[in-house]
Amino acid sequence: MAVVDNLEALLARGQDSALLRYSLGNEYLKLRQLDKAAEHLRRAIAHDPRYSAAWKLLGRALAEAGRKQEAIQAYEDGIKAAEEKGDKQAAKEMAVFLKRLQQ
Repeated sequence: MAVVDNLEALLARGQDSALLRYSLGNEYLKLRQLDKAAEHLRRAIAHDPRYSAAWKLLGRALAEAGRKQEAIQAYEDGIKAAEEKGDKQAAKEMAVFLKRLQQ
C-alpha cells in the first residue's frame, strides 16, 4: 500500500498530472480497487486525451469490474486516440481486447 500512499500524497500536494493519475490507476488496479482505478484513469485521460496507455488500462479496469459497455466504449475511444497519436501497437492491443469483449 506504500506506493499508493506516496502517490496519493503527491496528489494531495497539488501535483496532479496525467502520469500521476495513470500511476494511481495502475496501483489501484493491482489492488483490485477497480472503481478507484477507473476514476484515476479517467482523470489521466482528462489531462491528456491521447494517453493511449491510460485508455488501455481504463478499458481493463472497467472490464474487470463487469462494466462491459463502458469498457467497450473506453477501448473504442482509446483506439481512436492511439491512432490519432500514431501509437499503432496500443491501438492493436486495444482492438484485441475490444474483440474479446464483443464476443
